[in-house]
Amino acid sequence: MIEDELRAAFARLEESTPPVGPVRAAVDRAVITRRRRRRRVRLAGTALAVAAVALVGFTAMAPRPPAPTAAPLLATPEPEPGGALNLLLLGVDQSAGSRRADSVLLVHMPADRSRLYLVSLPRDLLVPAPGGTEKLNATFSRATGSGTDLAAGYRATRQAVARLTGVRVDAGAVLTYPGARDLTDAVGGVPVCLPEPVRSVHTERRFPAGCQRLDGAAAVDLLRQRYGLRDGGLDRDRNAARYAAGLLRQMRERGTATDPAQLNRLLIRIGPAVTVDAGDLSLPALVGATARAGAAEPVAVAFPVLAEWNGRGYEADPELTPGFLDALRADRLGEWAAAHPARVTALR
Repeated sequence: MIEDELRAAFARLEESTPPVGPVRAAVDRAVITRRRRRRRVRLAGTALAVAAVALVGFTAMAPRPPAPTAAPLLATPEPEPGGALNLLLLGVDQSAGSRRADSVLLVHMPADRSRLYLVSLPRDLLVPAPGGTEKLNATFSRATGSGTDLAAGYRATRQAVARLTGVRVDAGAVLTYPGARDLTDAVGGVPVCLPEPVRSVHTERRFPAGCQRLDGAAAVDLLRQRYGLRDGGLDRDRNAARYAAGLLRQMRERGTATDPAQLNRLLIRIGPAVTVDAGDLSLPALVGATARAGAAEPVAVAFPVLAEWNGRGYEADPELTPGFLDALRADRLGEWAAAHPARVTALR
């Protein structure tokens, strides 16, 4: 009897209880929305890091490594930042505990996003410093102290480049040679076209003139070479620009920067070193702007310096530098490059 009464009571309560299906569905939707939002944030940082890497093979150095994920890339588009943008990308050697910025590239993204301009700044360019002048790469080394604080070195170099050029540096990245090796292998090698043969003074490796695909070890070997080149460090800067253009072309052709699956594999391969300093810019918007400008073949130009080594470093060319800086500040680098073809690096 008691059992029958209990069953009847439960039946009456069940009839008066609201259905749980809609509640469960609402909870599931909330969970999915939160997961997607977190993935979009992570992917934004990931994509910009890879975009920066794709520009010149540089691993960004801000402190938060993004987690790989298979969510749709940039699911929520954001308006692109207006006006020209400038990214500072540094290639850093490390030996005996010290680090120097061997490659310094200012990537100019014009307001019309027509293409990217890779501006090579010689590491031995003399820039203002406390008490006089110093080489640009010494700015990075002096700021790192023991050689471990890459962020401090980047900030000091960013300030020096901003003073030198008179343009705002909007974001930046740093790559060490081990990072360049891993990245090159991860994308299946990088095509590089050399106008003259190069022999490595470190490994005796020989790079023939013409186009060739480099694996990670060969790419790092080439990027380190300056002895034996006709223009020394200036030729190394040109080869760094050729590597940058080849890396960008390789990732564009493979669809790496826009394919979440490839992106995940790349990030897993090169590890948590890929992070980004995006400054005050929105990550998704900056990624979109970089992707649009990177769709065309980049133009590589060299900062105008006097070819003669003065014993301390390279001096800015007093005739060409003012016009070059005016063009950079006014977003007219395309016109300047067309008027000074000798300052444009052949990429193919």
